[in-house]
Amino acid sequence: MRDHKLQFLLRLGDNALVLGQRLTEWVGKGPALEEDMALANTALDLIGQARLWFTYAGEVEGKGRTEDDFAYLRDAHEFRNALLVEQPNGDYADTLMRQYLFDSWHLLLLDALAASSDEQIAGIADKARKEVTYHLRRSAGMVVRLGDGTPESHRRMQRALEDLWMYTGELFSTDEVDTAMQACGVIGELAELRSAWREQLAGTLHAATLALPPDDAWMQRGGKQGRHSEHMGFLLAEMQFMQRAYPGLQW
Repeated sequence: MRDHKLQFLLRLGDNALVLGQRLTEWVGKGPALEEDMALANTALDLIGQARLWFTYAGEVEGKGRTEDDFAYLRDAHEFRNALLVEQPNGDYADTLMRQYLFDSWHLLLLDALAASSDEQIAGIADKARKEVTYHLRRSAGMVVRLGDGTPESHRRMQRALEDLWMYTGELFSTDEVDTAMQACGVIGELAELRSAWREQLAGTLHAATLALPPDDAWMQRGGKQGRHSEHMGFLLAEMQFMQRAYPGLQW
């Protein structure tokens, strides 16, 4: 049970860390100063959440590993994030659509975790969902603005949605880790979140004049079990460089 809880916590932390790292790649490169600042602030929120999940993971594991150890001293196959968050930023449509698809799921998950039988998980989730409520409000608003904007922005947002859709199924798939956490009341059925997520997406995408992909579309799997896309290694090479090149480096 302890190992299952550790893996579950790492999934939560890795999702936040990897997406936060992706968003930092926009710093100084955003299409407008306001957007640059908004993405940087979202990244800071996510990295802060990752620290909380990793700290608790270290306590559960009991081997003395810290948040920095989990972030900087694991290889790609040891990360447990969903494939969606490691996808490249692409253009701004790709970044915003990836963010919206994740935010809409993330808030539902945190709402469920806030009622967890594990008080520490519930506390972290309750703190995080205050930030993610804003993340979702902003990303949904931007999806509507660009989807229902110019013909070019509409085309790019629809293309981004279709390209990223194959990575969303994994968010609701379950394995032995999820089953163990459900059995002890840490989390409910992930599949039950899907209908609420689809309903939420349908409303936003309708307002954005975007077409929701079909339910039976083929889906990618594997990130939660450590099988990642080719993009993950490049992301970690940049994120972990200083600690790998100068072990034990401190500011």
